[in-house]
Amino acid sequence: MTVGGRCRLRDLGVRVGRLPTGPLNAITDVPGVRVGHCTVSWGGPGLPPGSGPARTGVTAIFPHAGDVWHERVVAGAFAANGVGEVVGISAIREWGLIETPVMLTSSQSVGLVYDATVRWLLARAPEAGRREDVVMPVVGECDDSFLNDARGLHVLPEHVQAALDSASDGPVAEGCVGAGTGMCCFDFKGGIGTSSRVVSAHGRRFTLGVLAMTNFGERHRLMVAGVPVGEEIADLMPVDHNEGSCIVVLATDAPLTARQCERLAKRCALGLAVTGSYASDGSGEIMVAFSTGNRLPRAADGDLVTLRTVANDQMQELFEAAVDATAESVYNSLTMAETTVGRDGNTAYALPLERLVEALRRHGREARLPGGPAGAAGRG
Repeated sequence: MTVGGRCRLRDLGVRVGRLPTGPLNAITDVPGVRVGHCTVSWGGPGLPPGSGPARTGVTAIFPHAGDVWHERVVAGAFAANGVGEVVGISAIREWGLIETPVMLTSSQSVGLVYDATVRWLLARAPEAGRREDVVMPVVGECDDSFLNDARGLHVLPEHVQAALDSASDGPVAEGCVGAGTGMCCFDFKGGIGTSSRVVSAHGRRFTLGVLAMTNFGERHRLMVAGVPVGEEIADLMPVDHNEGSCIVVLATDAPLTARQCERLAKRCALGLAVTGSYASDGSGEIMVAFSTGNRLPRAADGDLVTLRTVANDQMQELFEAAVDATAESVYNSLTMAETTVGRDGNTAYALPLERLVEALRRHGREARLPGGPAGAAGRG
């Protein structure tokens, strides 16, 4: 998929790992999973603090196509470094469940997104807060204040509703979109990226998908296909930018326990490491994983709840898929993002695809620009 001269990593002829992807190579390859974005981007440099420009947004991830409030999914979480926030993570760790859409946004908009998501769900669950539990959404954040006028609190309730209402199971927009609008990654423009893998366990096929909001990494650490791309492309650096965080959401239709979901979440951290992360002191690198293969109804009928599960010794490909899909999600967030100018003229440059291809070719990797011959660096 090529958009405005940008493309996904595989459009450059670069593969991550050996496992096949789903048809969309996106988290929405997991049956029922839906993603919606609302991008909030307006204004230019020179506005006083609190007045813009806005370079922010909201992303919503629905675990399945049904009523997630009444049909909860099994989940787990892991923090490689916890200087960040995913509201609701303590309930995930205690109950091993997710019962709302997973929301992503800017650090200073967490409260508003939480409140607006509660209101959206209350309108659809009339017994919530009465005969049923109160609503406690899952909301993850990264700091987009290098580009976004964070003092302006530009995310509004209608933006949250738009992200929720627009969720679909089709292709997922990547790069400077939704919650990723103002994010930076390895000192390039980052944002939203996604990828998927098809795996086998117990003689059956399952799908695993990842969506990442990337806002982390030091330039010299960036590795693509084992190539030190960050050292090869050492210019186009932002001024006075500190690396931040990453939120990773993993979905699979493989039936898992909460403990197994946590184990998958840990492998997402290894995927970040493949790209160059070392979970630095100030970074919030937090992973949430859920299984749509086990759902727990809110209304218990008094009987024991029966869960199916993949045997631990059958999880090898799931682990491999989590690592590879996470790494490719990061790369897609970089290759799809566009150069963005934000507050005070701060600029995050897009990873130059031609130079990426040339760097990979110099190190013996097969890569090409879209439309170019296989293995050729090309000029575009």
